[in-house]
Amino acid sequence: MIRELRPHQEHAIAQLRQSLAGGKRRPMIQAPTGFGKTLLAAAIVDGALRKNKRVIFCVPALSLIDQTVGAFWNEGIRDVGVIQARHEMTNSRQPVQVASVQSLEKREIPEADIVVIDEAHRWFQFYAEWMARPEWQRIPFVGLSATPWTKGLGKHFDDLITPTTAQDLIDSGFLAPFRTFAPTHPDLSGVRTKAGDYHEGDLSEAMDKPALTADVVETWRRLGENRPTFVFAVDCAHARHLRDRFVEAGVSTAYIDANTSKDDREVIERAFHAGDVRVVCNVGTMTTGVDWDVRCIVLARPTRSEMLYVQMIGRGLRIADGKSDCLILDHSDTTLKLGFVTDIHHAELDDGKPRKASASESRAREERLPKECPSCSFLKPVGLSECPSCGFKPQLQSTVKCEDGTLAEVKASKKPKAKQWTAAEKSELYGQLKGYQRRVRCSQGRTSNIFRDITGVWPNAYTGVPELEPSAGLLSKIKSMAIAYAKSQEAKQRRQGAAYDSARA
Repeated sequence: MIRELRPHQEHAIAQLRQSLAGGKRRPMIQAPTGFGKTLLAAAIVDGALRKNKRVIFCVPALSLIDQTVGAFWNEGIRDVGVIQARHEMTNSRQPVQVASVQSLEKREIPEADIVVIDEAHRWFQFYAEWMARPEWQRIPFVGLSATPWTKGLGKHFDDLITPTTAQDLIDSGFLAPFRTFAPTHPDLSGVRTKAGDYHEGDLSEAMDKPALTADVVETWRRLGENRPTFVFAVDCAHARHLRDRFVEAGVSTAYIDANTSKDDREVIERAFHAGDVRVVCNVGTMTTGVDWDVRCIVLARPTRSEMLYVQMIGRGLRIADGKSDCLILDHSDTTLKLGFVTDIHHAELDDGKPRKASASESRAREERLPKECPSCSFLKPVGLSECPSCGFKPQLQSTVKCEDGTLAEVKASKKPKAKQWTAAEKSELYGQLKGYQRRVRCSQGRTSNIFRDITGVWPNAYTGVPELEPSAGLLSKIKSMAIAYAKSQEAKQRRQGAAYDSARA
């Protein structure tokens, strides 16, 4: 018998059932770090077993096989076989088969009534080929991921289920809050990009400099509060250099990369939780499937990837006894460029089509990025004048403007205070927007954007609310928003036309 589900997990199961009942066959569940994805997966498997259905649970790495089997076993799911070379639990007669994608590619796939793909953002072409086979097209494939933002994922999955957000989990006490400092700003001007992220060789050269590695250590000694810490490095050499600098400073530090054996990892984990190892320097291997009690994250690896960024920060957001928050020391400028992890949302899966953000979208995104306190380097949300960390508050500048022979007062514009929406009001609003979506037959993405424009947040936590009839006030609001947008586009076209005429003249 599995444990009792938390409200957000029950909400996810309800949304999944609704999706499948509505005819979807490829739903994707976005479950943020700390959501309890393992328990959610067990609930999905348990529900299938109760209906005498067979399940294939697919993981992207061999290292996750035993972890998944152990998790299912702890929830009372014992009818499990494993598809992996020479595994002691190989048993094709069991109704639940836990398989690695690498093993399935080389074998005949057993029959199943439902397939669950864990860490589905780690996409393999084999998955697409498997889903496309005629005998599997009617079988549900359920994706699970904290970051289902892989380019083109929307070509393979037909529904995005977002039962909650990271911020909601923090507010409800299921994730730890965090504090972020940006103590240094690396020079990445000469670093090229490759496949949407920084070129690793260029990045290593830019970050693996004695002054920078020394600064990482000194900053941790000054701000890290001796917390159990993960340090994310660019490559193996960079991680080793960081480890050596920590050790030279008298800090007990371990090193992990993709070649670190399972036994060695277990030894390091025990030492980490015993306090014998305070810092673990790693290279991209501790981003998924790791449930250690981490209370400080050091970002020494800049990235343009929202997925990698969220996965790295997520290692420190799990709650634990005596843990008040997670401390993030960002030496990469990633937070300043991508925003806080709680601000990253996507209402739809990426369909693979090229899309460039409009000027207004880019401006809106820039306006939402955190700001650095000039006194202590704490990164504070937009709208806070006083630093929550050190109390620094910028002095108001003079409102007097001096010109030749005149004095003119420059008055600050007074913007109306934004409405503070309650959860009940947001729920009712999104219910009305669902009614509006059905009435005008617009996309879910459009209604999500309207919701965000009105409330300032994405509707991820409210997608399961019942549909309501849109009020006259909401319809009027949407109409006025459309008129304002059309006028702004007309003005933009006039400016472009004037600029073109001026250039021709």
